[in-house]
Amino acid sequence: MATAAAEALGLLWGWLWSGRFWLPQNVSWADLEGPGDGYGYPRARHVLSVFPLAAGLFSVRMLFERFIAKPCALRIGIEDSAVYQVESNDTLEKVFTSITKYPDEKRLKGLSKQLDWDVRKIQCWFRHRRNQDKPPTLTKFCESMWRFTFYFCIFCYGVRFLWSMPWLWDTRQCWYNYPYQPLSRELYYYYLTQLAFYWSLVFSQFIDVKRKDFLMMFMHHLIAVTLISFSYINNMVRVGAIILCLHDSADSLLEAAKLANYARQERLCNTLFVIFGAAFMVTRLGIFPLWILNTTLFESWEIIGPFPSWWLFNGLLLILQMLHVIWSYLIARTAFKALVRGKVSKDDRSDVESSSEEDETTHTNNLSGSSSSNGANCMNGRMGGSHLAEEQGTCKAAGNLHFGASPRIHSCD
Repeated sequence: MATAAAEALGLLWGWLWSGRFWLPQNVSWADLEGPGDGYGYPRARHVLSVFPLAAGLFSVRMLFERFIAKPCALRIGIEDSAVYQVESNDTLEKVFTSITKYPDEKRLKGLSKQLDWDVRKIQCWFRHRRNQDKPPTLTKFCESMWRFTFYFCIFCYGVRFLWSMPWLWDTRQCWYNYPYQPLSRELYYYYLTQLAFYWSLVFSQFIDVKRKDFLMMFMHHLIAVTLISFSYINNMVRVGAIILCLHDSADSLLEAAKLANYARQERLCNTLFVIFGAAFMVTRLGIFPLWILNTTLFESWEIIGPFPSWWLFNGLLLILQMLHVIWSYLIARTAFKALVRGKVSKDDRSDVESSSEEDETTHTNNLSGSSSSNGANCMNGRMGGSHLAEEQGTCKAAGNLHFGASPRIHSCD
């Protein structure tokens, strides 16, 4: 039994690393054993070296957030406030966890009769309970500042070394003499640092601020790791480096917009978001298909011809392009709302309720009416916020498109 399992595992391993799948015709792994120039040719074992590097990046992040990002946040007025704890109530907690976090008017009236509580008090309990699960703005600011710093620095580094590479300006050179293309020092460190960063995101997502799209982003990071590892192993690193740098160009703008939002700089936030949307669509809908897909599909076909991993690589890139189209539509819709209204509304950019001065005005107005009227008014605002927050969770996959306002909770008693 053990022998059969070992043989099956050996066959699977041999198929997985078959040169006929990974490499063009008449090329084998043995042909790439030579040292070449610079850092030699990519090796599958190089991918294993990213795990210590990912751990190092995670450690640097912890130090950065503690000693740089947090002091910056406190200096601009973001408070390190404690989370408001709601009054314990088993009945409401059961409804919140098992049925709905946004009860309608009928359910609110039923709970009011059952508990002998005012409808408004129950509304406020649910609102505070939702906010109880929200992360503090300080935490989100620190996370975004780390991502902004990394994306900006790695983008600048990528542009700096790619600028002097001839295959940036003539993409056909990405395929000349493929796969006999030795790694340069800059390309080696750039690629493995990017891979280590995405691995650190995979690991840190379990301790980071929990978002509604946790599973979506987890899969996104795994796909990114797969694509980077795949292109490194079969030495498509030249075009892979261009793709990484192209995607990094807009990411820092998004994180900058989120930082402005957490700092309550609304005009700056809206301006950066519109710029991010424009940059995202130019790079994803213009440059990516006309420049990247053109070289991976047509120029590579003409120069080296297709082989099994070529089909898989381009298939994944085409799926990525379809996601670009979807995400661009969602971003354009949000940017259009911002331009029409003159701002991105609180519910469009916030994952924390009752966090702006607009809520204070709403609560003051609600107090002048009856309990049932208050309930209807409050529910209309909350239901709208829920729907838009779900839309925002979808957009976040385009590059963590997720805005949040300060979690300042107002009294409803």
